[in-house]
Amino acid sequence: MTEKKAVLNVRSEIGKLKKVLLHRPGKEIENLTPDLMDRLLFDDIPYLEIAIKEHDIFADILRNNGVEVVYLEDLAAEAIADDEIKNKFVDEFIKEVKIMSSKKEAVIKEYLLGFSSNKDMIAKMMEGIRTEEIKFNNKSSLVDTIESNYPFVIDPMPNLYFTRDPFATIGKGISLNHMKTVTRNRETLFSKYIFKYHKDFKDADIPFWYNREEDTSMEGGDQLILSDKVIAIGISERTNAASIEKLAKRIFESDETFDTILAFDIPKKRAFMHLDTVFTMVDYDKFTIHPEIEGPLTVYSLSKGDGPEDLIIEKETMELNEILKKYLGLDSVTLIRCGNGNSIDAAREQWNDGSNTLAIAPGEVVVYSRNYVTNRLLEENGIKIHVMPSSELSRGRGGPRCMSMPLFREDI
Repeated sequence: MTEKKAVLNVRSEIGKLKKVLLHRPGKEIENLTPDLMDRLLFDDIPYLEIAIKEHDIFADILRNNGVEVVYLEDLAAEAIADDEIKNKFVDEFIKEVKIMSSKKEAVIKEYLLGFSSNKDMIAKMMEGIRTEEIKFNNKSSLVDTIESNYPFVIDPMPNLYFTRDPFATIGKGISLNHMKTVTRNRETLFSKYIFKYHKDFKDADIPFWYNREEDTSMEGGDQLILSDKVIAIGISERTNAASIEKLAKRIFESDETFDTILAFDIPKKRAFMHLDTVFTMVDYDKFTIHPEIEGPLTVYSLSKGDGPEDLIIEKETMELNEILKKYLGLDSVTLIRCGNGNSIDAAREQWNDGSNTLAIAPGEVVVYSRNYVTNRLLEENGIKIHVMPSSELSRGRGGPRCMSMPLFREDI
């Protein structure tokens, strides 16, 4: 019997990138208002026209270096080509929006199904539905009768261009994440239907290491694949320790080669939202790091115990570089400190994701132009950098790694 060819393969952070999922920013960005920024997890409003241009340059950098770029919106539209699946998807989408009136649900479903193409419908789901776009005439319920000043029937999803978070490719499977906030958890629905129904994935027997129906949160920015043996996961503002235990047990019981999960307990604050905002891998033995986490950072190692539900958990007492040397089998490790360790430069460039690099090959990364201090330091440490513009995309508080979900990397 011929073994099926893997459609997903990520066993490192630095193996040559062959296929990646992006989302080109859309009108969901223009549905941000100052009053809604906190609710929708933004600190500022990007200018969409420039954000799209910056994102297109990012995609071209990847293509020019041999990476196949696929888009979330395209795959989602293709996944619901069958009318029965499409109806099921729309029903699930509306249910998760939590419309309080069944009559409104029916009107919204009719509105969404009225789009001439699946891609247009997906775009509308992503950008949100403004109150004035749909007229609800029925006054038979109090919910329908009471007028609201809230400007949306369905909220926009402006965080979608950070494709790293809703799911993570780990080995030949995925962690379909349950995200911390209601605002972002709806994003994972697109990934669910892609991996369940898209022609490229539906027959591939893809294992799910985690699922969006879980009751504890996990986000992809906290999940880093350091080698074919070691996964690093942040215990962060967005990822619970309980989630890491669940994922660890499933991976250790599989036929994957991963045998250690390093749980990084990082400060729970906005600037350090995910592990990859303070720590990324750029070469076999080189890592970016925000200097402020080195002191308070605690690392725990998880490995398989005797029984299927047993884990061996140890608190690591060594310095971070020694921990990395131990688990990655390295003679030495270079920690490249964001902003060169200067308190002002590091804080500024950390806010602009200076530590959030996307490796496209060992020692070769994509970076934001605005983080010039850290970029210069990367080059001084022998790292080849591909610089992309970042005046608008960076307003969403995420860098090149945040904006990309690798689907396939070459093994190293």
